[in-house]
Amino acid sequence: MKQVYVGGYGPGICALGGGLLARVASPSFLAAHPTLPVLYVAGELQRGWLTAYQTGQTLSPLDERPSEGDSPCHVAVDPTGSVLAATDYGDGTAVIYRLDSRGAFEGDPIVLRHKGSGPNKDRQEGPHAHQAVFHDEILHVSDLGTDEIRRYRYDGTPLEPIPMNPGTGPRHFAFIGSRLYVAGELDGTVTLIDGERRTVVPASREDVENCPSHLQVEGDLVYVANRGPNTITVLRAADLSPVAEVSSGGDWPRHFAIDGTTMYVANQQSNAVTVLELKDGVPQPSARGYEVERPSCVLIM
Repeated sequence: MKQVYVGGYGPGICALGGGLLARVASPSFLAAHPTLPVLYVAGELQRGWLTAYQTGQTLSPLDERPSEGDSPCHVAVDPTGSVLAATDYGDGTAVIYRLDSRGAFEGDPIVLRHKGSGPNKDRQEGPHAHQAVFHDEILHVSDLGTDEIRRYRYDGTPLEPIPMNPGTGPRHFAFIGSRLYVAGELDGTVTLIDGERRTVVPASREDVENCPSHLQVEGDLVYVANRGPNTITVLRAADLSPVAEVSSGGDWPRHFAIDGTTMYVANQQSNAVTVLELKDGVPQPSARGYEVERPSCVLIM
């Protein structure tokens, strides 16, 4: 039976509907090992930490290492389960760790520091690494501060980055084959990059300031959480044409996860994880939810 884990800025990691599992400080993002019962946590402290837990009836600490930077906000494991990467929003650092057969950290980290800035003087005064995504055996890192998707080999060798439009502020992104979909936190857009073709559309049709957070592709649909409008937007993956925009069921949808026809939305400022059923891929209005203090991430495993 699958378990729904929630991280955030409350007392620690909890099981949805099941209470607190581990009392830890600011576990703002969670990731699962692809084959082992191991959960990884980014602890968003000034000197960040990364912790591995064995899952079960409880969470048992397995290993812990520094994120090597300021304020880690994302952690991911490659499809083989042999490499972990994390991003530090505060100073733009990304880090790569090898994982052993138990899912524990192995050897010294590869630390990827970065320089640069963007046109938004308030938010882009320096690099701000936001998400790590493994695709085609390359680590991709979105940098909100420098308007690019940075690219690295697993040994840390830098590759040519993918530039975004100035002021985009790339946050979360996803690949489907050769197509890249990017949520722009600063300009409120979704960008589709398909070879030489680029399509940019508003992430929300609502007439309020929008800071898109999480983006995910499921089948032929793209889902985007909109902070400000407090909505979930659904777009066609082929061309970003609009399908629907519906309420997230709360305030400040920071993240969501989809399990079949069910979407779990972490509405950070209303202290709730809202459960939305998908009908033909579109989230339906729902009063169903769980009280969770300042949730920022939902993980199903």
